[in-house]
Amino acid sequence: MQPLIEARGLCKRFGGILAVDHLALSVQQGELVGLIGPNGSGKTTTINMLTGHLSPSAGEILLRGERSEGAAPSSFAARRVGRTFQITQLFSRMTVLENMLVPGLARPHSHRAEATRQARAHLEFLGLAKLEGLQAKNLSGGQQKLLELGRALMLDPEILFLDEPFAGVNPFLRDEIIGLIQKLHAEGRTFVIVDHDIEAIQRLVKRLVVMARGAKIADGAVEDVSHDPEVLRAYAGV
Repeated sequence: MQPLIEARGLCKRFGGILAVDHLALSVQQGELVGLIGPNGSGKTTTINMLTGHLSPSAGEILLRGERSEGAAPSSFAARRVGRTFQITQLFSRMTVLENMLVPGLARPHSHRAEATRQARAHLEFLGLAKLEGLQAKNLSGGQQKLLELGRALMLDPEILFLDEPFAGVNPFLRDEIIGLIQKLHAEGRTFVIVDHDIEAIQRLVKRLVVMARGAKIADGAVEDVSHDPEVLRAYAGV
């Protein structure tokens, strides 16, 4: 099968630092993949390239078989690639509903009434419906993570890259987010999830990709990767 998204020889340099080193990665339609690694391993840089927020220094990105490296984030979003950020990128002084309408009204041929209906349906799904009139800055850290996921859903993404969705989230809300991801995956959405919460990642995914020092060092079933000696060495700092 043709991958939904694929990286071939993907590199990113920042001056003399090689942050991502000839990465090969493919994600099939319907997969739920965990992307993990120690701090500074290149995970977020990889997501930034695969969603158009950074241009690669070298290599190719294929989205449904079409070369896409260097395209703008709006181009990836229009082609149903969604993402969330390690540090949420919300409009803090706008209400929860207004934050949802920003991407909703950015879609071609959008209408406010329909966008509002969709926004409220997503907020109900995410458990934020009663907070629609609250300014985003007054939400808890976990609620802000949920709102950012909701904003991504307004663009009807086929694949979602989630960067640290469990960071700073209390255990109860973490379990809620895990359940929501599982429901969205069951509906047919594809996920690539970056997080340092290995226990949460292992509950969610069947496949783990591990990066260290900018390179992929393991890619396979959770059980196999979790016992890979090179992965254990990378996390032990050896």
